[in-house]
Amino acid sequence: MLPSFFIAHGAPSLAIEQHAYTEFLQKLAKSIPAPKAIVLFSAHWEGPVQKISSAIHLETIYDFSGFSEKLYDIKYPAKGDLTLSLHIQRLFQEEGIRCELDDERGLDHGAWAPLYIMYPDAQIPVVALSVNPRLTAEEHYRIGAALGPLRDEDVLILGSGGTVHNLRRLDQNNPVPQVWAVEFDEWLAEQLETWNLDALVRYDERAPNAREAVPTPEHFVPLLLALGAADTTRRAKLLHHSFQMGTLSLCCWMFGGMRKS
Repeated sequence: MLPSFFIAHGAPSLAIEQHAYTEFLQKLAKSIPAPKAIVLFSAHWEGPVQKISSAIHLETIYDFSGFSEKLYDIKYPAKGDLTLSLHIQRLFQEEGIRCELDDERGLDHGAWAPLYIMYPDAQIPVVALSVNPRLTAEEHYRIGAALGPLRDEDVLILGSGGTVHNLRRLDQNNPVPQVWAVEFDEWLAEQLETWNLDALVRYDERAPNAREAVPTPEHFVPLLLALGAADTTRRAKLLHHSFQMGTLSLCCWMFGGMRKS
């Protein structure tokens, strides 16, 4: 059984950066058994209905501007896995979760940037999943839980987003994290480590500085999805935590742990 993970994808430039977090992601991929496939929820694929990528070849999408031209030279030629896509569709349908296959969608930078660091040879099949920020936190957790059985099938479930993600509060010249951002992540860590679902699903009301840390929910949603995927084991461990530009949180959480099937 594989754990599920929440990984912060930072800015698109993460793919060409070299620092403690990128080194951590490289080591993380080597520290866990090679998965048969990767299922990834990206904050940058939003929609009113749960979408499941079903393309055979996944296009590298450059959904950003104003960054280094080097990023446009990166290709992440991952293949899809139609059998897995159909399996995910059935898992959702069994739980009454409305979903649709999408045979055109490729991988946005929320997906390919961290994967390019973790699995640069792009040899592991990938199925991308959308997020719906309009759903409740409880609904996101339920969607993640529906995919829990995949962990027993050596499928790696990743939620890619950011816990503190307020682009208006970034400070390019400040390496020191701001107090309000640290306070939010510390509160979040306490709730995750105790699996306090009552508090987590009401983070917007209970967490300090929630409106500043999460001005819009799409980047927080993948955390709840990855959390739900480990509902049967309910263990959380913070593996890495750092900040960029004063407020951009770069963290990785492992949910469920690893155990023999």
